[in-house]
Amino acid sequence: MIPGHQPDKRLIVIKQPIGVTAAITPWNFPAAMITRKAGPALAAGCTMVLKPASQTPFSAFALAELAQRAGIPAGVFSVVSGSAGDIGSELTSNPIVRKLSFTGSTEIGRQLMSECAKDIKKVSLELGGNAPFIVFDDADLDKAVEGAIISKYRNNGQTCVCANRLYIQDSVYDAFAEKLKVAVAKLKIGNGLEDGTTTGPLIDEKAVAKVQEHIADAISKGATVLSGGKSMEGNFFEPTILTNVPNNAAVAKEETFGPLAPLFRFKDEAEVIAMSNDTEFGLASYFYARDLGRVFRVAEALEYGMVGVNTGLISNEVAPFGGIKASGLGREGSKYGIEDYLEIKYLCLGI
Repeated sequence: MIPGHQPDKRLIVIKQPIGVTAAITPWNFPAAMITRKAGPALAAGCTMVLKPASQTPFSAFALAELAQRAGIPAGVFSVVSGSAGDIGSELTSNPIVRKLSFTGSTEIGRQLMSECAKDIKKVSLELGGNAPFIVFDDADLDKAVEGAIISKYRNNGQTCVCANRLYIQDSVYDAFAEKLKVAVAKLKIGNGLEDGTTTGPLIDEKAVAKVQEHIADAISKGATVLSGGKSMEGNFFEPTILTNVPNNAAVAKEETFGPLAPLFRFKDEAEVIAMSNDTEFGLASYFYARDLGRVFRVAEALEYGMVGVNTGLISNEVAPFGGIKASGLGREGSKYGIEDYLEIKYLCLGI
């Protein structure tokens, strides 16, 4: 209820479900990415048609089966698997679909957004990242290393919020690099079903090739391999650390999506903020520092939708997950995630 602008008027604002929605999800979190979209959509009163990644369709079908067992009516949550191009075109062109939620590459996100513009569909886009991970000279280095292991090597570096560029202040650079090397050596590569395994394979040969490409490029420009650097049997790859990486290396601009930690040097706060923001992406960022003034200055200066301060793990279902710039539009999680599936209607009542 809004105070009336005239004595004989009452103003009311209501929210209604947007209607039929569609979602296209990636392979790296084959269940979580679906529930993060379908949960708020259904809670808002919408229906959803889901196109899962071709590499991981069975998780989606299992969730559809569970939805049916839970009593969700037929047609409220539907899964369609097959050609990404054909299904994507139908979801973006069909006028029945009023909203599309997509998680994936910025390149595909741009294409889908363009196609949705024809019908003025609402879109939520969670796209690529190029997350900086900053360690200042007043940081607790042991905690920073712990956070780097989580942020960089979780899921073998195959998440959109993984640390992609590690910026270490000059005075603590060598100490941090050595501590990180020790921590990485403790990672166990192997079958995820075996006890003690911490690091599994990359998704496919193309992913392995990209890691190799970024390593070779950085070395050609002066970087040094401190740890790892080699592919293993199948799609396994050694957790890798590169030191003295120059700012013109490909890994400074492109998302690796693999177990590669490039360490860049920086001198002061202003320089590292400029380096961190020098990217088209703006999803996640991280930094370690103790000075409270610095914490607020840096957190506010970083051009990212999410900032982890003295932690390497920021994702959770109760906070608004999403980015800015070329990393996307909209939010998932918290009340903002549900509101993305609602339309606002204003009523003016004469009395």
